Amino acid sequence: MSAYLFSIAFLATFYLLVALSYSARIFGLKARNRRRLVAWGARGSANWWHQAVFSAFRATILIICLLRVPCPETVDRYAGTLSVGDPVILAGIVLLCLSFSWIAYVHAYMDSVWQSGVGTSTRPPLLTAGPFAWSRNPMFIGILTGQIGFFLAWPSLFTATCLVIGATVIVRQARVEEKALLSAFGSEYEAYRARVPRWLRPLSRGKRRSQASPMETGVSSRPPHSVQDPS
Repeated sequence: MSAYLFSIAFLATFYLLVALSYSARIFGLKARNRRRLVAWGARGSANWWHQAVFSAFRATILIICLLRVPCPETVDRYAGTLSVGDPVILAGIVLLCLSFSWIAYVHAYMDSVWQSGVGTSTRPPLLTAGPFAWSRNPMFIGILTGQIGFFLAWPSLFTATCLVIGATVIVRQARVEEKALLSAFGSEYEAYRARVPRWLRPLSRGKRRSQASPMETGVSSRPPHSVQDPS
């Protein structure tokens, strides 16, 4: 089987499993914690639009990947599929697997602290340790990696559009959530922001340790208005 044919089956299976696991996590945590885990915010707000775009894209990607299984030539023609070698497609599949594993790890680390979007009710403490000691947005890094992998596994005008719009929305949402956290934690979050970059800390910097502080334990005594995700 060529990498091209394998990728068609892989992408349909991958995004179906992502949809099922994401839905199961939302319903499971909601049943346990009795709170909404997808925060849309005020209608028309930046957070609301970002959630709407991601919801639409997730559904569209899943449907098109499933339709591509029985009708690959038709879907490829309308999607503007590009011809590339097997190594490119396989590299995309590897990135998707790494992305899924990393996001699962961050979800597990956040546990019940996780939510998608910016909420207004009481939330669990701010996380600053673990993956959050290397990046203020580890979940978004995983999602961006997956979007790059999606484009490589299926190089096309459709996946390129998904990558550009998805990356734009993630960058904008990171700023929205950062603003909410700064409002909630003030100087405490400002100190964390000064120590940890928005995206990724260089390995050399990661080895430096300062004296212990409440933030380095991974929690804060006050609840934030939002917890970043990703979704």
